Amino acid sequence: MACRTVRPKRDLQRIVRTPSGDVVADETGRAAGRGAYICRSEACLDLAIKKGSLSRALKTPLPPDLRAGLIGSLTTLITRTNDTMTIEGGIRGQE
Repeated sequence: MACRTVRPKRDLQRIVRTPSGDVVADETGRAAGRGAYICRSEACLDLAIKKGSLSRALKTPLPPDLRAGLIGSLTTLITRTNDTMTIEGGIRGQE
């Protein structure tokens, strides 16, 4: 099975249900709303949607077109990560 290993938080992608109810990828890791973390691969996203774990974690039904929107943001983040762009912690030095 995919994604059965424990990974550092910075290797994961945060998916957020915003206060307005939208489900979006959180590139900064600091967006307001209820969040869930998944690894940055299509297989992991597909598995989380298929099994319903992403819906349970966000406590909301997922829209049918969610996968297409999130895949675009995941591939963008993977490309940025491979180009050695990293997001460091903020003022408090977290992460």
